[in-house]
Amino acid sequence: MNSDADAPQLTRAMQRLVRSLADVKGRRKAGLFVAEGDKCVRDTLGAFSLHSLYATPAWLERGAALLPPGAQVIPVGRAGMAELTSLSLQPDVMAVYALPEPAELPEHPGSTLMLALDRVQDPGNLGTIIRTADWMGLDTILASRDTVDCFNPKCIQSTMGAIARVRVVYCDLPDVLTRADGPVFGTYLDGENIYTAALPPRGILVMGNEGRGIGPEVTAAVTRRLLIPSYPPGRPTSESLNVATATAIALSQFRARAFTTHSTPAAHGQD
Repeated sequence: MNSDADAPQLTRAMQRLVRSLADVKGRRKAGLFVAEGDKCVRDTLGAFSLHSLYATPAWLERGAALLPPGAQVIPVGRAGMAELTSLSLQPDVMAVYALPEPAELPEHPGSTLMLALDRVQDPGNLGTIIRTADWMGLDTILASRDTVDCFNPKCIQSTMGAIARVRVVYCDLPDVLTRADGPVFGTYLDGENIYTAALPPRGILVMGNEGRGIGPEVTAAVTRRLLIPSYPPGRPTSESLNVATATAIALSQFRARAFTTHSTPAAHGQD
């Protein structure tokens, strides 16, 4: 890490660069993305190549030992962080990383439990889904090419560091699903009740767009339709579930079946 005497000062060019990373075109042009906040930065350090780090003196006092040798560190006051961040509350630290190489397709998609996303558009939803996948033991998510960029700052923030452990593979989703090494599940309003369905430990679970659900091309590759029913049946209720919430419910049902055949230590955590 640079010494305080050698540390560069925040410049207009630095501000423009960091703020440009809020846009997918800016990220692709620079080859960079940003992670904001103590938890997110701590979990992603070491998982991606660090380009630069912006932090308050208070954060550097307690976090400098985490940084790789030679890291470019720019001490920034609270006012400076407000100029850089996309968050409503200024974080103490922001890391700028090099975008990794595009993730490659797994050799046998569906040979274990996997998640696939068809045209999910909200970065907060995608980030929450990545975080849920991490909790549920999934390390790969397949995504249609028109799914929102997983390196969007809001998405990165919503993952709470899970982006370091879960890769998102953008692909021709209908083509990949037709070649899956296991069943392909989709959630629909006319599917089998997920709470009573027999669910295997392998296959691909497809979740669809926030407003339109799973598209027809992807639906053609689905081999089993599942329903998350409201309770009690027939009671007036919301029209639909948020896609991130529905993903958590669906994955929990697959994992619940796994608990009947595998002994796994109990884990409790929430925020």
